Amino acid sequence: MSRMHVHLIGVAGTGMGALAGLLKAQGHRVTGSDLAFHPPMGPALRAWGIELMEGWKPENVASHPDLVVVGNVCRKDNPEARAAIDGGLRHASFPQVMEEVFLAPEGGVARPGFVVAGTHGKTTTTSLLAFLLREAGLNPGLLVGGIPKDFSVSHRLGGEGAPFVIEGDEYDSAFFEKTPKFWRYRPSRVILTSCEHDHVDIYPDEASYLAAFEGLIDRIPEDGLLVAWAGDRNVRALARRARCEVRFYGIHGDDCGDVSPIWYAAPAKAGGGIQPFDLYGGGTFLGRVTSPLPGMHNVRNALAAIALASEGGGADVATVMNAISRFSGVKRRQELLGVIGGVFVYEDFAHHPTAVFETLRALRSFHPEGRLLAAFEPRSATASRRLHQDAYVDAFASADLAVLAPVGRPEIAADEKLDTSAIATALRARGADALAASSLDEVVQKLTDEARPGDAIVLMSNGAFGGIYDRVLADLVR
Repeated sequence: MSRMHVHLIGVAGTGMGALAGLLKAQGHRVTGSDLAFHPPMGPALRAWGIELMEGWKPENVASHPDLVVVGNVCRKDNPEARAAIDGGLRHASFPQVMEEVFLAPEGGVARPGFVVAGTHGKTTTTSLLAFLLREAGLNPGLLVGGIPKDFSVSHRLGGEGAPFVIEGDEYDSAFFEKTPKFWRYRPSRVILTSCEHDHVDIYPDEASYLAAFEGLIDRIPEDGLLVAWAGDRNVRALARRARCEVRFYGIHGDDCGDVSPIWYAAPAKAGGGIQPFDLYGGGTFLGRVTSPLPGMHNVRNALAAIALASEGGGADVATVMNAISRFSGVKRRQELLGVIGGVFVYEDFAHHPTAVFETLRALRSFHPEGRLLAAFEPRSATASRRLHQDAYVDAFASADLAVLAPVGRPEIAADEKLDTSAIATALRARGADALAASSLDEVVQKLTDEARPGDAIVLMSNGAFGGIYDRVLADLVR
């Protein structure tokens, strides 16, 4: 492919930033604009050699780039996007570029799409799958909405014709392309981790959300492969649509309905920062796996990655089983930020109540002796609303203290907004300690006043949480 000048509007988003890095790695000149360039993406973009422009302005495309990529953060009245489109410049959505430039380039070598989809666990499972395929010598490509520590970046070009592992985001593509991103990812091998109503801003009900995944399943070819979690009734129903082979996976204790998982794990007791599990394939014991990832949800994630790497990628099962113990994890996914005065401080991306529940249960298993102090910022479109109001009470079951920060979207009407005070009241009625904080200052103060040696603090947000991570660490020093 000839060298292009590609300009990305909304380049500082995790997905758009990773795409910018991929385009640069392929030899193109890459420029990008956004409202701000905060860490970690801003410094990363500069390190990759992306030319950055602050603000969304028509003059940013005055040089007439060969291609303008319009991120889904842009609304139809975005002045820079309008200047590009109305000026007749070639423009495309992020997933369209992924499809046409990397996955199925015209006149080039196609890269089979290994798509990891689902409401929960996508980033960790995508990163782990790419790591296992690399360790097996398959030189995969990668695009993921996080920073895998083993790759240090969120993108990897990989070899021509090699598997391209991509996080399958169900969110819409652009204001001019209102279809799920993962429909364009040429899925030949797919993991489906879960399916639970989310993104209420674009999927008003469960049926519309499920329809996005139905479209993904329908796009897997007959000679493809679907690896699906048997413990989710929606996943089981979706898998019945598949024209390709389906491999179900599950762990001991999962309610798998009428399905018997081919890939099965029996977790052992966690200890010393390790979650071991016994692995079975087709009823045959394959050996013990030692995973550094805490929690039952991460046993499922590892099981899915092993299944697809071996059956879909042709990797040796023993090789990928052994490689899991070397996986370093993903930034912002149960990431240990530091241990200050005997207090463990973690950061996590959890925002849906199921993710909050699994994150806290996992960290409780790694810290059974001390107390677990959880702080949560409701910030996503789903978390900020009352859709899962009651579910958040159950989500904090493993926490000794739950501190709920103010809702991160003040524009939401009061009768729609998540009621953090009601959640705190319900938790206290159950005998737990809970606080609906009025400010981030109060969140930090409550956590640092309560923390004692041996305790674990987990800070959960899908945003920046007002930068409280460094503040908590600093206040614990005093």
